[in-house]
Amino acid sequence: MSSQTFSALVVEQDDGGQDVRIRELSSDILPTDEVLVQVAYSSLNYKDGLAVTGKGKILRQPFMAPGIDFAGTVIESASPQYKAGDRVVLTGWGVGEKHWGGFSQLNRVPAAWLVPLPEGLDLRQSMAIGTAGFTAALCVLALEAQGLQPSEREVVVTGAAGGVGSVAVALLARAGYRVIASTGRLHEAGYLRELGAHEIVDRALFTQPGRPLERERWAGAVDTVGGATLAGLLRSMAYHSAVAACGNAGGAEFTASVFPFILRGVRLVGVESVLVEAALRHAAWERLARELSLSAIEKMTEVIALAAVPSYAEQITEGQIRGRIVVDVNA
Repeated sequence: MSSQTFSALVVEQDDGGQDVRIRELSSDILPTDEVLVQVAYSSLNYKDGLAVTGKGKILRQPFMAPGIDFAGTVIESASPQYKAGDRVVLTGWGVGEKHWGGFSQLNRVPAAWLVPLPEGLDLRQSMAIGTAGFTAALCVLALEAQGLQPSEREVVVTGAAGGVGSVAVALLARAGYRVIASTGRLHEAGYLRELGAHEIVDRALFTQPGRPLERERWAGAVDTVGGATLAGLLRSMAYHSAVAACGNAGGAEFTASVFPFILRGVRLVGVESVLVEAALRHAAWERLARELSLSAIEKMTEVIALAAVPSYAEQITEGQIRGRIVVDVNA
């Protein structure tokens, strides 16, 4: 494969800390995998914020481009699965952690990690969805696999103004669920109602002290927060309901009673988005392309240049970002 020059946002780590800057590089430094992709867009996720700011031990290499997802066009391929000109999407697989990431104009990855761009989406829209939206879709599919169906009883989304939460609200509302959005940013109520939320509740509803079991309220829940929020949420889950847990922005540990599980049959379902099998990965993207309206995507999306990533990374780790941030790696 021919050598090419490209730009990437690189984090270089040593004993003195880390240096973050845009660098001009040769494609010779990329991994020796099957498919070379001209990246058009990536997105900024909470994990990326931790990597860029150094607030979390995310990066497993001392010289690395972060960015846990990307969308772009195949330039060269040694795999029969893809050919030059194919438009593709990648989320997960350790990209932006162990493997060269999406904040880069070029990347080379195994063919098995890629998904064809879903019909009905362009490259920018696919990254407006990105890892956060993909995770939200996995959460909805997990709840429905546990028997959740639209009814009069409410479904709650915690951390609703964030990336995963925003997409979860929009997907659940589109599917006919009565969605309650929980957030610590009540000034975002109008935004959440536009996405389809029926009611907005303060996150303090779940973090204040309570009895081991409270009045049944929730038919299902998508929890993007963890910590005390997840513990409080469990107390009000209805009989035989389920919580899809996918985040830990509010803490990696929580203390809760076993009563929701042994007296109400509540199920806590963990959702991860990195090593998802192919069939479920395709099902999630098909659900997103089919049911997430383009107007909903536009409402939750801001596009930034690669050079703006460090400042936005600080904001996302402080819980100050609404919806989705798309990174135009060529801007």
